[in-house]
Amino acid sequence: MLYGGTLRFASRGVDDFVMTDAPARKTRADAERNRERLLATAKATFAKRGTGASLEEIAREAEVGIGTLYRHFPTRDALVAAVYRNETEQLAGAAKTLSAAHAPLVALERWMNLFVDYMATKRGLHAVLDSLAGGTSALYADSAEQMTSALRMLVDRAVASGEAKVDVDALDLLRAVAGVSQGGAGDDWVVNAKKVVGILVSGIRTRTASTPARKRAARSARRPS
Repeated sequence: MLYGGTLRFASRGVDDFVMTDAPARKTRADAERNRERLLATAKATFAKRGTGASLEEIAREAEVGIGTLYRHFPTRDALVAAVYRNETEQLAGAAKTLSAAHAPLVALERWMNLFVDYMATKRGLHAVLDSLAGGTSALYADSAEQMTSALRMLVDRAVASGEAKVDVDALDLLRAVAGVSQGGAGDDWVVNAKKVVGILVSGIRTRTASTPARKRAARSARRPS
């Protein structure tokens, strides 16, 4: 009787756990979706309206309440910094994803093209980033470290495979693309910057790269991203 009672108690405890934990997991998932939606909306709104964008407008466009926005981002500066960090983290993470899916030089070129897009986003957020009360030094230093680390991994992989020259410096490539992106003007600067990326990658390619490797890289380059 006591044993049966213990079993019934244990069973009821498990049921209680399942009933209370499932909503908790759902709440966390909903909160993460709201956060991602807010970041995407803030990125687009800040790029379009600059410092004129209000938090109320961003919350409305993201289809969440202003209270939800403040729970994730207690201040305007916190939201602006989070948007920039999110872009940086996505680009840094793309290095591993591309490496797993493509030949070394193809992965390198695709990542550098993504870096151009990243610079375009940064230019779009220029005004709101400059409005940060604490300045952008720490934010930019952290992003530069992540970008350099990601690109160095891609370059090292290309060199190790024999597809890229051994004297390639990841920081030089980053500076070259950043310089073109920052100095570009007009509506077609992104297209022109990506042409420069292609020239840079062609310039570091080794002449001794094996024919099969080049064929694999060419096939991979023709696939959609």
